[in-house]
Amino acid sequence: MTSLLRVAVRTLCDFTAREGDLDLRFTPAPSAREGIAGHQAVTARRDAGYEREIALEGVQGRLRVVGRADGFDPARGRLEEIKTFRGDLDAQPERHRRLHLAQARVYGALLCRARGFDALEIALVYFDVDSGREQVVAERYSREALEAFFIAQCDAWADWAEREMAHRAARDRALRELRFAHADFRPGQRQLAESVYKAASTGRHLLLQAPTGIGKTIGTLFPMLKAMPARALDRVFFLTARNTGRALALEALSALGMAPAASEPAPALRSLELIARDSACEHPELACHGDACPLAAGFYDRLPQARRAAVERGFLDRAALREVALAHRLCPYYLGQEMAHWCDLVIADVNYWFDSSAMLYALSQQHQWRTALLVDEAHNLVARGRAMYSAELDRGELAHVQRNLPAALGAALKTPLERVARHWRALEREREHQQSGESSGYAVLTGIPAGLGRALAQLVGAVNELMVEQPIGIDSALLRLYFDVLHFSRMLEAAATAGETHYLYDITRYEAGRRGRTCSRLALRNVVPAPLLASRFEAAHAAVLFSATLAPAHFYRDQLGLDAHTPWYDLPAPFAAEQLDVYIAAHISTRYRDREASLDPIADLIAARYAGRPGNYLAFFSSFDYLERLQARLAERHPLVPCRAQRRRMSDSERRDFVAGFTPEGQGVALAVLGGVFGEGIDLPGERLVGAFIATLGLAQINPVNEQMRARMATLFGDGYRYAYLYPGITRVVQAAGRVIRTPADRGEIHLIDDRFARPEVRALLPGWWRLED
Repeated sequence: MTSLLRVAVRTLCDFTAREGDLDLRFTPAPSAREGIAGHQAVTARRDAGYEREIALEGVQGRLRVVGRADGFDPARGRLEEIKTFRGDLDAQPERHRRLHLAQARVYGALLCRARGFDALEIALVYFDVDSGREQVVAERYSREALEAFFIAQCDAWADWAEREMAHRAARDRALRELRFAHADFRPGQRQLAESVYKAASTGRHLLLQAPTGIGKTIGTLFPMLKAMPARALDRVFFLTARNTGRALALEALSALGMAPAASEPAPALRSLELIARDSACEHPELACHGDACPLAAGFYDRLPQARRAAVERGFLDRAALREVALAHRLCPYYLGQEMAHWCDLVIADVNYWFDSSAMLYALSQQHQWRTALLVDEAHNLVARGRAMYSAELDRGELAHVQRNLPAALGAALKTPLERVARHWRALEREREHQQSGESSGYAVLTGIPAGLGRALAQLVGAVNELMVEQPIGIDSALLRLYFDVLHFSRMLEAAATAGETHYLYDITRYEAGRRGRTCSRLALRNVVPAPLLASRFEAAHAAVLFSATLAPAHFYRDQLGLDAHTPWYDLPAPFAAEQLDVYIAAHISTRYRDREASLDPIADLIAARYAGRPGNYLAFFSSFDYLERLQARLAERHPLVPCRAQRRRMSDSERRDFVAGFTPEGQGVALAVLGGVFGEGIDLPGERLVGAFIATLGLAQINPVNEQMRARMATLFGDGYRYAYLYPGITRVVQAAGRVIRTPADRGEIHLIDDRFARPEVRALLPGWWRLED
């Protein structure tokens, strides 16, 4: 029996009914929660016989089209498609209405097939979430007209559907025959690959601590690709927190024969690299709509040809995607967003799955994909998760908007802005006596005062109404403030979902300007992202999180929202202890109070080891201030030791030049900040790096915020110091030390500079294969 290709109504219409320009001009829109509430409000008004969420399905050719119509009124013979909006309906793009009508007509055809109706009234019900009013656009269609429209949409999709089915079959055949890139696995790499394949096969999540040098990227990617046909996986997402992770994944694809040159046949596996919009934009000075940018004008008219060219290319790294996009006069970034629908493997930043508005997660939910995740350098997901679900508002920015508000906007926004400022100042006065720590301007809040919350909501509503009447410049301070307030409001919803114990509310006073004027920042800080990340893991068939530093296991399970029974494997290192000499300088303290006294002995230690074995060294410090003071002291006491240093706010090219300075023939000491861009993700094998000095335990700075985080961790997990300070600090140390030994042929040394490294509880967190010498 011929198999059928399942397609959702929304997917079908997105493919066949979109046309015209790409238009990213901001228009106020309901949030997802407001949209759900709007649908419920509309259907609650209907009569008792009204049917909600009607599951529909129909076969046309080789397609099985499925979906859920919003509502049906049997008494009136009216099928309703409900859409929420805010503002002026007439200001909504006409192409949106055409798409909505196409979806409603397809649902109408399916309902006529299912129930034998001769005709239906098709209604688009637009619900204004602010006013609660409905606007209905309705028209009666015969069964024949709806059927003809449905067949036309399916015919438009049919050729693409046939290609997709052929591609899936060819992909699965190729992946079944896929062979490892090398003649044999590295030591420990086979165990790594087998554990990944087993996780994918059993539909489980897995934490993998695998040492640097074992070949984690290809060792995880290869078995997951092999599992795709065996477990009927639709998509694999390789997620990473660093650009270097994307580059390694692309190199692994090349090694597996899945990244051919443009002149070669397309690979069986379609792969896509997603990069940030700022990096991909061809015309950053232009707005994203057809009236301003030539790559947005007619975007959807030229998309079908570009889409076909892209799938024929197959391997879409940044350069290939840009080449296809520009050949068809399209924006590379938004072509990449479109191709995420059609590629088997997507390499992207972790926010594409875990952020509150993550695109890959949304696509997986929309298409009901069977998805597997590979999360590279997964230790970073703790901090990234907190950042994704935190928010901050600055009264200084509010005041700036008030001072510079154009006269044309004053009538609409002056009162809402003043109302927010008034409630904010009242909060500042109320909290002046609830300050903590050394920072006299810091205070913890029990929540956001109701009056301030209402004022913020009213400000959002006022800006929404204003934007209906006139556009607001995309770079304006008002629009930036509006987005900040929107995000803050959504994070308040996230806090309610996660639970108040997982969030910290605080306010910090600071001096603004030279006249001693004070302002404040209001923060909603995520402490533990686990409840919010857990739903994203639940949506994946399998997820493998891997890193050289994922210990202790319970810390990462607790922070990331993984089940307490999630397997955790610690793979043995492929190195011998004799390759690495690890020394603890227990006679030196790098505590803040001891830093001045530590400069001379650290400078002398670096100079002595460099004299004993000239070569390339990295030295890590807890801050730029500490680094700069050590650099000056080293130049003063040992001027013959070549020294260079990481600078604050280095550009991408400066970072590349810094890494390029580690040549096999080079000699000198490079100073860097622990936890920064040079503390992980750079590969310096052989003589490119022969040693590292780590003059810090890696602990976060003790300040009022971190102390509140420690207290909250103690409440949640019983050990605030380890969760807030020690575990993250040692992770940074081990990551930095991992730059030294990269291959079985490397030889090097590490100097851990602080007396606390000698403590048993700290030594227990260091890699087991290290041979420690005091």
